[in-house]
Amino acid sequence: MSEPGYWILRCQHRLLMTSENSGQRLFPAGSASDFGNPDKVLRVGEWEGLPCYAADLTQLPEIPFGEALSVRAIFQTSGAEVFALAGRATQLLDWQKNHRYCGQCGSATLIKSGGLAVECPRCGLLAYPRISPAVMVLVRDGDKLLLARSPHFKPGVFSALAGFVEPGETLEECAIREVREEVGIEIANLRYFHSQPWPFPNSLMIAFFADYAGGTITPDPKEIEAAEWFALDSLPTLPDPISISRRLIDAALR
Repeated sequence: MSEPGYWILRCQHRLLMTSENSGQRLFPAGSASDFGNPDKVLRVGEWEGLPCYAADLTQLPEIPFGEALSVRAIFQTSGAEVFALAGRATQLLDWQKNHRYCGQCGSATLIKSGGLAVECPRCGLLAYPRISPAVMVLVRDGDKLLLARSPHFKPGVFSALAGFVEPGETLEECAIREVREEVGIEIANLRYFHSQPWPFPNSLMIAFFADYAGGTITPDPKEIEAAEWFALDSLPTLPDPISISRRLIDAALR
């Protein structure tokens, strides 16, 4: 990693950011030697034409205008591209940290040259980064949208329904099941919208529109704090603009 580039340096779940040049929070730039020659460096992409590296440290270096931020704080204060890189780096660092030993024989693993994989030198088992697909569904009934809030949302915020895909399940089957489980209604006419990598912790969000097809809203109290129909011109507080949930809702208003 001798080529200069941008560095996503993490310590205790916080990433080092700097606002030295533009006032905008960015990743610090330089060579590995500028940051103490970190161990187990991953190349996670490019930023502004330069390679972008990621590494875990026991202590973050002190740099001008530097501050340590959580990935969620970066999501709330930075642009979509910065958040996407921070999320990718976080997921890959977590994968590397969680696959130091072979899941089959327990031996220490090695990073496989030329690709994102760890390999067991003893039994040859390969482990690749994993993502957890999750479906998001915005249900519409005429000029009303079904929005809900989870207990862990910020106060007052409502969003579309979402849940993880189970083994052996299609995305469409997941969408129907999650809506039925979380609020007790049936849906029809699923239409794909977009997807977004989501590093909380390692998801891929796949968003759909759907039409209301019957039933009465009955929230699952273990998952949903509140759920109700909202008129298009009278929506509650919505998620942050760069989230796919907000973009899904905004698209429904156009």
